[in-house]
Amino acid sequence: MSEVHARLGRFEPVREPSPRVAEIIARLSLTEKLAQISGHWVDHGGNVVAPMADVMGGRSAYDEATQHGIGHLTRVFGTHPVDPGERRTWLFRAQRKLVETVGIPAIAHEECLNGLAAWQATAYPVPPAWGASFDTELVEEMAAQIGASMRELGVHQGLAPVLDVVRDARWGRVEECIAEDPYVVGEIGTAYVKGLQSQGIIATLKHFVGYSASRAGRNLAPVSAGPREVADVLLPPFEMALRDGGVRSIMHSYAEVDGVPAAADRSLLTDLLRGEWGFDGTVVADYFGFAFLHNLHGVADGPADAARQGLEAGIDVELPSQDTFGAPLREAIEAGEVPEELVDLALARLLTQKEDLGLLDETFDGPEPTGPVDLDPPHARDLARRLAEESLVLLSNDGTLPLAADETGTARPGPGKIAVIGPNADRFEALFGCYSFINHVLDHHPHAEKGIEAPTVLEALRAQLPDSEIAYARGCDVQELDRSGFEEAVALAAESEIAVLVMGDHAGLFGRGTTGEGCDVDSLELPGVQRDLVEAVLATGKPVVLVLVTGRPYAVGWALERCAAVVQSFFPGEEGGTAIARVLAGAVAPSGRMPISMPRNAGSAPYSYLHPRLGGPTTVTNLDTTPPVAFGHGLTYTSFERTNLSVTPEHSTQGVITASVEVRNTGRRAGTDVVQLYAHDPVASVTRPVAQLVAFTRVDLEPGQCARVTFEVPTTRVSFSDRDLVRVVEPGELQLWVGPDCATRETEATTTLVGEVHRVTAQDERLSRAVVVPVEPATV
Repeated sequence: MSEVHARLGRFEPVREPSPRVAEIIARLSLTEKLAQISGHWVDHGGNVVAPMADVMGGRSAYDEATQHGIGHLTRVFGTHPVDPGERRTWLFRAQRKLVETVGIPAIAHEECLNGLAAWQATAYPVPPAWGASFDTELVEEMAAQIGASMRELGVHQGLAPVLDVVRDARWGRVEECIAEDPYVVGEIGTAYVKGLQSQGIIATLKHFVGYSASRAGRNLAPVSAGPREVADVLLPPFEMALRDGGVRSIMHSYAEVDGVPAAADRSLLTDLLRGEWGFDGTVVADYFGFAFLHNLHGVADGPADAARQGLEAGIDVELPSQDTFGAPLREAIEAGEVPEELVDLALARLLTQKEDLGLLDETFDGPEPTGPVDLDPPHARDLARRLAEESLVLLSNDGTLPLAADETGTARPGPGKIAVIGPNADRFEALFGCYSFINHVLDHHPHAEKGIEAPTVLEALRAQLPDSEIAYARGCDVQELDRSGFEEAVALAAESEIAVLVMGDHAGLFGRGTTGEGCDVDSLELPGVQRDLVEAVLATGKPVVLVLVTGRPYAVGWALERCAAVVQSFFPGEEGGTAIARVLAGAVAPSGRMPISMPRNAGSAPYSYLHPRLGGPTTVTNLDTTPPVAFGHGLTYTSFERTNLSVTPEHSTQGVITASVEVRNTGRRAGTDVVQLYAHDPVASVTRPVAQLVAFTRVDLEPGQCARVTFEVPTTRVSFSDRDLVRVVEPGELQLWVGPDCATRETEATTTLVGEVHRVTAQDERLSRAVVVPVEPATV
């Protein structure tokens, strides 16, 4: 190994393999070594659920592919609608045969972003819904439940969470991302990692790094982000999940940043990740990532060269199957063109991970697991419902909502007749993201049973409001241009007291949806003729409640004043219909906040609230990018007042800022406020954002109740890369405020950071803390 280090001329820290791992490496043949750092996609069968999966290799028969052992088994449960109990037995037997063949079981990995992507497994809300909840504890609880289901099946690794920071709402994979703020992404992503790994399942951070910053929001398009944007916006969530969450695996991005593909970037995957951050887990390839170096990026002259470049960069495992690590790499090694020590480096990490999992001690010679497996138990459905409810964002409301509760939250009769209209009102698939099993896999199996129960919004409203007459008209499809259903929908609205319009997206893959992987857009208007349908119903003069069930935020500023209420739901999962109905009726008060700014229009993209002064409206341009709904915005059925923000006048640049604020429920029903502390550095060595979230917490308050929220904010929250690209905290004035969103300074304070410029280190705190203390009781 030292010869390879010398030849490459760079330091590569390697966790010293145990004697047992070293012995295994010494006894394996080259073919067996390559098998261990490769995956095999079990029963792939041609389903296009990864980019270019229909033209890539890796489809050899299972027995042939595993005759020399195998490192990973790809998506044993997540490729077809297979019975989980029967498949668990198959996996146990397959592992036993691998032990008999080479003495080493495989790591079984699955997708698990919106829940385990397997038939009959709980389908949770998508990551933007996690961000909208601002509830790290609930996300951790959800991830732990996902991990428990995976462990029960014999799965070892989950390919989640996605820590890409949203940069452009046009990108199809926004629905897989948590937020546009790197701190929110890092906090919530770290919570997911902790939850999943608490069950013994390896979490895998995706996509390292830059994927979400592709030009014009196009999937796999080049990334032109500068080194400061990469360091200060795109990298922090990964560092937080690594240092504070202890993540054990990372997947490289498909992106090429400034012309260098991540899969071949040694400065990223080795110098930064392992050298600076001290990561000693495995780096796995995104599916076909090695081959893409050759056939998409054009930086490798063939499969063997692609394998060499990826290994030298620091990737350990080729997924989903053995495309470049088979004959091409073996022949190059045997010809002396690639050093075998590169394979040994990757193999040491992979075997160490198997040793950590206890796999090297597994014999699978005990009783086979038998019987059914419940992957959607009641407590999991309860988690899904709670997260869906917390994620719903009330964007506007003229008092029409709630439909069946008074201002104290007491139930009252709902409207006599309600028209429920829209393409997502009574469509099962509308509740799920593209990485749910429903839209990811079952799209290829139209005759298969769904496997889970998921009431649509229409069904849930009828159950929630049994005394109201609820009639339905689809009106139009999600993306078709057919207006033939308008007449029925308009007539129904005209004869009803109120119209609930459920509009939005269909999640799919590679052009089979309006959102999802490979489903990017060049317009941020609602897809198809949906806006025209809303306009037609508005023309009746009846109150319209617009419910958006989407994967991305759309430019619907036009609807905020004209509709009686607008509710944003990022694909809410199997309990999402019920959650929407409960919030509309008033059984639950909404508490979600926008984790992504609502676009003004497609021309304002890419947009982030973290822009410097010249990124917003100015007198030097006639174009205004101000979003109709700012980051952090969200209403509820009560009101809150935030006052008396106080902060110590001075803090050391190497320390903790203590700020406290009083929050009072000034309404007549209980509610939850998401208390948001923002900062702005008015003078710095490089331009700084006009607003930056530095701390947040959820606070439940009864009517009239007041609480004091005290934040402890490490100064690293306002650090940045200086002109030398060194991450520092500079002395000087710091403006702080609390408000209902990033743009509203409801209560303000100023502090001064004093002392020398502080160079941030790994030992510095990264996470803010909040303490909530009631100071006045509730009033009845």
